[in-house]
Amino acid sequence: MHPLPTPADLSAAHSLPAATEKAVAQHRETVADVLAGRDPRLLAIVGPCSVHDPEAALEYADLLAPAARRLADDLVVVFRAYLEKPRTVAGWTGLLTSPRLDGKSDLSTGLRVGRSFLTEAAATGLPLAYEFVDPALSAYVADTVSWGAIGARTVASQPHRHLASWLPMPIGMKNCVSGRLDTAVAALQAAAHQHTLPAVSPDGRLTMLHSTGNPDTHLVLRGGPTPNYDRANVAQARAALAAVGLPERIVVDASHGNSGKDHNRQPAVVADVAAQISDGDPALVGVMIESYLADGRQDIAADIARRDLSVTDACLGWSRTEPLLESLALAARRRRARP
Repeated sequence: MHPLPTPADLSAAHSLPAATEKAVAQHRETVADVLAGRDPRLLAIVGPCSVHDPEAALEYADLLAPAARRLADDLVVVFRAYLEKPRTVAGWTGLLTSPRLDGKSDLSTGLRVGRSFLTEAAATGLPLAYEFVDPALSAYVADTVSWGAIGARTVASQPHRHLASWLPMPIGMKNCVSGRLDTAVAALQAAAHQHTLPAVSPDGRLTMLHSTGNPDTHLVLRGGPTPNYDRANVAQARAALAAVGLPERIVVDASHGNSGKDHNRQPAVVADVAAQISDGDPALVGVMIESYLADGRQDIAADIARRDLSVTDACLGWSRTEPLLESLALAARRRRARP
């Protein structure tokens, strides 16, 4: 057994300044307003598949932040700051659990490194996106997060659904790896209800939480064996949400099953979704893009050759990402201008 620092310990060591705390709260409200249609802009959730080098990821954030400010009339840009990596069988599980990328777990160090990164990333002024993989670790990171995800491999999990009902930010639920929507739709329904759930308290004790239900959950289409971002699939998703009385609001993930894990196909996905948005589809509230400093990916090795290249899914380089953000901003502007 290896004792870990408590969430309170890490929050004290890597605290959010009052101004950043206020900004996180405002970002959460802004994202909720976009989801509800009170804000006509479009969410653009952009960044690396999984952060493996905090300094390089902050360099990426320094590129993304000016673009976010420039396009702020039409887009709410959210930085993907994912530190946990779900696996079907085995593999690197992310910076929190294996910060040295050497195949050895060091959660204590990973929590410290990850918490430090998140506080610095939040200080850029960008809203942060995070996938909650291990519910027990949420207390260490949740206060920095403005948009959360429950992934395709955990969306059927009761603890994750209950966690989503308590988390104080909008949560996107991905369709299953199989491509089926019904599990994610059920997860949205479950997270809207009140639940009682065990959790780690700030002082490290196991405690009981009583959630009030999350009003800002929504569907994320990430594809499966075949893509599901086109008009027919979006219409099917809208119908599935409407059939159970859920709001028709959808984020499209341009990567994963929708790109066949080929980063070069992401621009075509974005172009298709942008056309649907330009034509006035109100259900499309956001787009997710896997993007990093350089194009492509590399395998994890004892000595990572390039800090600017993803070690998980292949990403679009920044030079190819910025034009996609501009196209999404134009699509949002055209939708807003429609009578």
